[in-house]
Amino acid sequence: MIQSIFLKRSIVDYETARRLLIDHTNVNAADTFLGRLRQGQPPLPGQVTAILLALKVVFDALKDQTMIDRQLATALFLVSSEARQLFNGGLAKSLECPPLLNEDLGRITIAVKSIFSGTWQA
Repeated sequence: MIQSIFLKRSIVDYETARRLLIDHTNVNAADTFLGRLRQGQPPLPGQVTAILLALKVVFDALKDQTMIDRQLATALFLVSSEARQLFNGGLAKSLECPPLLNEDLGRITIAVKSIFSGTWQA
């Protein structure tokens, strides 16, 4: 699985982090972060951690850049706003909702803001 490979590596490069974020915003795949939220299911163990780590790697790689590619920008938008909408739309009321998911989504949003602003806020 993508996230288990990601977590096993001690040093993660930008391309791996970028690809993980893009892959996990695919709502049509059942085991991605947004795919699971869309189905009303909680993220798989390690998915949020992998996403947060990927966001930090992307921030470090792009903090001095003035442009972000469209595919990554779309993934960043989706992983923060779409995830929150899906959570608020039903998973928050579910008995299967992990107790810290709401806070994790807040951390994801702050990390995405950090990438766009160029200043780490988390």
